Amino acid sequence: MNYTVAVRSLCEFTARRGDLDLRFTPGPSALEGMEGHAAVRSKRPPTYRAEISLAADYRNLHVRGRADGYDPDLNRLEEIKTYRGKLEAMPANHRALHWAQAKIYAYLLCRQLQLNRIAVALVYFDIGERTETLIVEDHEAASLEQHFQQHCDCFIDWADQEMRHRLARDAGLDAMSFPFPAFRPGQRDLSVSVYKSARQGRHLLAQAPTGIGKTAGTLFPVLKACPREGIDKLFYLTAKTSGRQLALDALARLSAKPQNSANTGIRVLELTARDKACEHPDKQCNGASCPLAQGFYDKLPAARQEAVDLAFLDKTALRAVGQRHQLCPYWLTQELAKWSDVVVGDYNYYFDTTAMLYSQTVNNAWRVTVLADEAHNLIERARKMYSAELDEACLIAAQHSAPPSLKAALTSLLKAWRKSYRDQESLYQVYDGIPKALHNALLRASGIVGDYLADHQSATDTALQTLYFDMLHFLRLAEVFASHSIFDITLLPRTGRRPSGARLCLRNMVPAPFLEPRFAAAHHAVLFSATLSPCTFYRDTLGMPEDAAWVDVDTPFRAEQLRVIVQRQISTRYQHRSQSIAPITALMARQYRHHPGNYLSYFSSFDYLSQVMDEFARSYPEIPIWDQSRAMQETDKDAFLQRFQEDSCGIGFAVLGGAFAEGIDLPGRKLIGAFVSTLGLPQMNPVNEALKDSMGSIFGSRHAYDYAYLYPGLQKVVQAAGRVIRTDTDVGVVHLIDDRYAQARVRRLFPRWWRVEYADQTMDEGVLIS
Repeated sequence: MNYTVAVRSLCEFTARRGDLDLRFTPGPSALEGMEGHAAVRSKRPPTYRAEISLAADYRNLHVRGRADGYDPDLNRLEEIKTYRGKLEAMPANHRALHWAQAKIYAYLLCRQLQLNRIAVALVYFDIGERTETLIVEDHEAASLEQHFQQHCDCFIDWADQEMRHRLARDAGLDAMSFPFPAFRPGQRDLSVSVYKSARQGRHLLAQAPTGIGKTAGTLFPVLKACPREGIDKLFYLTAKTSGRQLALDALARLSAKPQNSANTGIRVLELTARDKACEHPDKQCNGASCPLAQGFYDKLPAARQEAVDLAFLDKTALRAVGQRHQLCPYWLTQELAKWSDVVVGDYNYYFDTTAMLYSQTVNNAWRVTVLADEAHNLIERARKMYSAELDEACLIAAQHSAPPSLKAALTSLLKAWRKSYRDQESLYQVYDGIPKALHNALLRASGIVGDYLADHQSATDTALQTLYFDMLHFLRLAEVFASHSIFDITLLPRTGRRPSGARLCLRNMVPAPFLEPRFAAAHHAVLFSATLSPCTFYRDTLGMPEDAAWVDVDTPFRAEQLRVIVQRQISTRYQHRSQSIAPITALMARQYRHHPGNYLSYFSSFDYLSQVMDEFARSYPEIPIWDQSRAMQETDKDAFLQRFQEDSCGIGFAVLGGAFAEGIDLPGRKLIGAFVSTLGLPQMNPVNEALKDSMGSIFGSRHAYDYAYLYPGLQKVVQAAGRVIRTDTDVGVVHLIDDRYAQARVRRLFPRWWRVEYADQTMDEGVLIS
């Protein structure tokens, strides 16, 4: 059995030495890199060969890769690298890595073409100047073979270990049994659907009710399928930290099985954001500044070995390894992702523009499964990933603090910026595209600022750096601007007769075109949540393939456990809110007096919440109340939730779609009811109207309103109502307060197990079933 490794991964393992050095280098975007490669090839003769697939075996190692180009007339193998700034500023260990790759490709080509010697060239192409620098060395095939074997010998011991681990892992997973005495109701159905889709290599959308154990119900079947489907990696992706912990807890339980011990079982890795993992936030990521970057690659082998021996690496364990070896824990994590079986992290690690897990999957040709928890959140998260904003205030701040050499470029950008909205009369306007003059000014300014920052590594002008990275993100999305996004300008508050500035936005409306390649790169993906209905909405907007399977798992709960009462005599529309306050407070007080306990009351905004809460406090001072406030800290959130105890009573006021509307678990008498005083619809404003127009143009006018307003709104309502019934012994009540809940198109979006009543048809409008 041979161990397969890509040339790039082989060299990254064997050829890197010295410090971690991430000093500012204004690297080109992926599209610019492809264009740079094309520009180099366009200057080559017709006989030039590009993207040559190469492979060879050495002992038990199979090495494969794709060489950038070969000129048969000159007998020259070329490794093309694109860059910005000054070539001499490139760290020496980066150049050494490039040579290692080029020489291995040269040997593989000599072997394929039976050449005795070859010229090996590093071609550095300056994206900004459109010039190339050629560095050429002549090599005998025999010396290149020796170079190749040296690198393989350095890697083979590790490859042997990895093959032994893989065999032991697969044997352990094959023998693994479900780590609980029995499946919960509904959990087995979910697991069976996930397992079948994994075996078929077919993506799956799974709607499964809260409380059935979705985390274990998806992890277990995928892990069981890994040996049979040759799955290399499992990525468990979440929207929130709490979701990560649930996955880690489930994996710890699975890993604790005797046949799946720490030494022979799955390797689990938790990914943590850079700003949370950094030990020295006041220092730069290079050996001259940070002690944890000093000699990083020299110390890495010992730390890597200890980490994989530990097998279970949550952020605490990983930090401890980093401390023992004096290595940056964040960058150590990036290295260990290559050698882990299960990686738990945020959505952005696979779905974002610069997603590390996605790029490693493509570069290493991994066979992966992606599990996306609480996947209803992925639409909005992905929109943010593929949107970019530029604020005029940031430009002006950077212009004021910039050195004289940058003033002209930033002034020119400001002129083009202001010209773009000179004739705009409304505060918000969508444009057909980015004005060419503005785009050119951004390109010029970003290039000049990037060169300056590359030459002045110690510069601490945060306003300039912020502007620069904002411009880069904006320009990268501008390269792929299409019907999935809009370009809009928002005028900022006016001073006198003139606006005080403008905010430019490339706003993604439909993330599907960006996410489609992510799903295509995965052997198998499962998006699961308690609210993924209707499935066509999520499949269309997220870019899941048309043949993606769908399962709606039956709930383990009984209709008798939850009274769902529609208060259709009340309207919570904006124009009716003042009239709605009194009946809402009266309803809440009546329900509480009928059955004292803990309740959550949800509103569409903090303003609406405050109005109802003030009235309730005046009218019913004897009933305990507490509220969610804007920008709550973690300690404040914990204090809010601590009010919900088995023996306590009161009403918590919260905002629908906020921190207390999903992802919290208050079983039993900790929460016995909820009031939802809104339909949850997004606010009708110019941005959301533009979203509706985009949905109509892409998916058809009949879907426009539902995709932009109705489905996102009802998803929040169902999530909030789902806080009440958490186990098969809970009982509770949910009041849906708005006349629109009686509409057939709205009722169709309710969970199937709900039995809906109407307040004007029942005498006891809220008495719980005991």
